[in-house]
Amino acid sequence: MSELSTEDIVKKYGFRFSKGLGQNFLIDTSVLEDIVNSAEIDKEDLVVEIGPGVGNLTRELLKAAKMVCAIEVDVNLIPILKEELKEFTNLQLIHKDVLKMDFSQIINDESSVKIVANLPYYVTTPIIAKLLNDHYNFKTLTIMIQKEVGERIAAKPDCKEYGALSILVQYYCDVELIRRVGASSFIPRPKVDSIVIKLIKLSKPRVGVKDEKLFFKIVRCAFNMRRKTLWNALKVLKIPKEHMEETFNMAEIDPKRRGETLSVEEFGKLSDCIHEVSANL
Repeated sequence: MSELSTEDIVKKYGFRFSKGLGQNFLIDTSVLEDIVNSAEIDKEDLVVEIGPGVGNLTRELLKAAKMVCAIEVDVNLIPILKEELKEFTNLQLIHKDVLKMDFSQIINDESSVKIVANLPYYVTTPIIAKLLNDHYNFKTLTIMIQKEVGERIAAKPDCKEYGALSILVQYYCDVELIRRVGASSFIPRPKVDSIVIKLIKLSKPRVGVKDEKLFFKIVRCAFNMRRKTLWNALKVLKIPKEHMEETFNMAEIDPKRRGETLSVEEFGKLSDCIHEVSANL
């Protein structure tokens, strides 16, 4: 049974990294262990792994899980993964762009789905947004991403990191920061550090809103020009001045505040008040 290191596998197959795919493979085995442990994988779980690389993390997931579905976009990695993981019968390998995946075809009626990923920096936000906005049924998402993006996801109101991504993730999930991962833990070495975070899907969104699309539209408006007051940022909604005044009074939110100061709950309250006022126009 092969237990080669990431470096050895890369050398064995003469693999060439693709800058276009943002490939940086993890070589620190302690990080592999921390990812598997923090994901809390057991024999009841279907694990969906995004971006398995040469399969070192995949191997550890296969040992712990009932089934692992690994999704890899790079055609050059598929034969490597098939060869290096050939002794496992609980692996489903899919060659596809994850952003074009319909995850419901994999997840189906599985009761315990956990997603694990080492995400290329350039697709981190689109992948997280897809998994959350498409309402897929999973328990946790344990991911290694650029440190700055992880800090934005976990950020609280009234700081520069807090933004629309913070609201999106925290609307659907609890967030745990697991550990920082230095650039020296990868080949090739990236220019920035990474972080492992765990998103724990809530059984229902953090706040109940009357119109989810309106909620996220208001969030986007508030952060598109984050130095604007809410009053100015929400002018794009084209609600008459007197009705906007009524909305802010109902929500008990000062229109001179900026969006970056509002909690998820306050955005929900403001959204519902705008929904109610707009319905009566």
